[in-house]
Amino acid sequence: MRHVTTKPASKPRPAGNAAAAKPAGQPVANQPKAERPPRPRPKAAGAYHHGDLREALLDAAEALLAQRGAAGLSLRDVARGAGVSHAAPYHHFAGLPELLAALAERSFQQLGAAMQAGVDTHPGDAREQLLAIAAAYVDFARRRPARFRLMFGPVLASRHQHPGLDHAAEASFRVLLDAATRFDATAGPLIALTGWSLAHGLSHLSLDAAFAGLPLPGPLPEPVELVRLMSARVMGEG
Repeated sequence: MRHVTTKPASKPRPAGNAAAAKPAGQPVANQPKAERPPRPRPKAAGAYHHGDLREALLDAAEALLAQRGAAGLSLRDVARGAGVSHAAPYHHFAGLPELLAALAERSFQQLGAAMQAGVDTHPGDAREQLLAIAAAYVDFARRRPARFRLMFGPVLASRHQHPGLDHAAEASFRVLLDAATRFDATAGPLIALTGWSLAHGLSHLSLDAAFAGLPLPGPLPEPVELVRLMSARVMGEG
């Protein structure tokens, strides 16, 4: 018998579309492109002005947070990321908890600004303002998942020890509360808490991929659109 040499079969290439590998009937939600955290330019120790150093350290912490999560942060690594000496962070932060609180404060400010932008898009229409706030909330969580988890993690329980964080968190909720009160002067607080709970819960479920594989008749809308639909259902038809 003649010996025949065969070439090994080439390995199948993975499908270009990850969604195609999902089982039939399993909802797929496209992940939004996360915003890139700022990349501080390395500088020699002492090269930053006083105010710039604090922002550079927060930029470095934000970049590391996106890579490692809060549990993987250290002041030493943050200093290295900012290009300053290991002792430099202590000019602005007593320790890592203070730096994380400052980063959470910055994040609440950005969340509040995003929610307010949704309000400003619909002047005079409180219902649409509430829908825009819900959409902005979920969009923020999905684009900045590490910071979203930080904001509502253990650092929030210590907010009263950090006045800046306390104020920023309250101010972001105030945007929602004011819109809810414009929608219904009597039930405003309850509407605000209901809307926040809905948007916050959906954000976490989305980030944890909890909707994948649910026995649903078809794919779910994108989370930002889904929260609008759910919020509209809660408020009733406009």
